[in-house]
Amino acid sequence: MSAEMTELPPFIIAIPARYGASRLPGKPLRLLGGEPLIRHVVRRAQAAGATEVVVATDDARIAEALTGSGAQVAMTAATHASGSDRLAECAARLGWADDTVVVNLQGDEPFAPAAGIRAVVAALVVAGTPMATLATPIAEAARLFDPNIVKVVCDRSGRALYFSRAPLPWPRDAFAADRARMPDGVPFLRHIGIYAYRAGFLRAYPALPRTPLEQAESLEQLRALEHGYAIAVALSPEGFPPGIDTPEDLARAERKLGIP
Repeated sequence: MSAEMTELPPFIIAIPARYGASRLPGKPLRLLGGEPLIRHVVRRAQAAGATEVVVATDDARIAEALTGSGAQVAMTAATHASGSDRLAECAARLGWADDTVVVNLQGDEPFAPAAGIRAVVAALVVAGTPMATLATPIAEAARLFDPNIVKVVCDRSGRALYFSRAPLPWPRDAFAADRARMPDGVPFLRHIGIYAYRAGFLRAYPALPRTPLEQAESLEQLRALEHGYAIAVALSPEGFPPGIDTPEDLARAERKLGIP
C-alpha cells in the first residue's frame, strides 16, 4: 500500500524547543506576527490531526509562552545534544507505550504543512523502519552548494544512504564542466528535518553513543545510520518551507505573513 493510501494510526507530535539556539538565541520566543514562534508551530501540529501535542523545552519562559495554547509542556534537561535526545527524555517522562508513533516537528517550522506531517507518519508505517523522514527535490545549484541545506541520498527502496551538508550526489563530469548548471536525471534531494519514530526506538536512541559522522556534520540522524538503523525517506507531498535559523529567516517569515 502506498503512503498516500495508508490509514494513519494515532500519533503524537512532540516539538523540541530549546532556548539557547546558537544562531538565533531565544528562537522559540522570537515574535512572528506579534506572537511567539513556538505558538505558530503548535498550531501547525494541531492542524495535522495529532492526538496530542507536546513541547519539550528546557526553559520556563517557553513553557509560560505556551499557556492557553492547548499543548502539553514537558520540562527537560538543558544538556541534550539533539532534538531526538530531548524527545527521548520526554517519552520516558510521559510513559508512552513502545509502539506509539511520535513525530519530531522542529520548533522553528511555523509553516510546516499538515500534509507533510501526515506523510512522515505514513512513511514510517509503510516502511516499517525505526525512523522515517521527508525530502524534496533541489532544482537550484545555489541551494545544492549551501551547507545550511542538508542533502540526502537514498537507495532504490527509498531508505537513506547518507545525509550531508555537502553537495551530494556529485555528478563528476557535469560539475567538472559547469557547477552552476544542475544536470538532468540526478536525484538531488533536500532533507526536511522532520522525523517519525516509535516511542520504543526513541527511548533507546540516547543510549547509542554519538558517532564521528554525526559530530562532523552536526546531523543527529547520522547516529542512527552509523549504528545500523534504517531511515525511510518519503517525498513531501507539498512544499515544505525552510525553518527559521537566522534573523534573515525571521524577516522572510514576516514577509510571508504579509507583514512589511
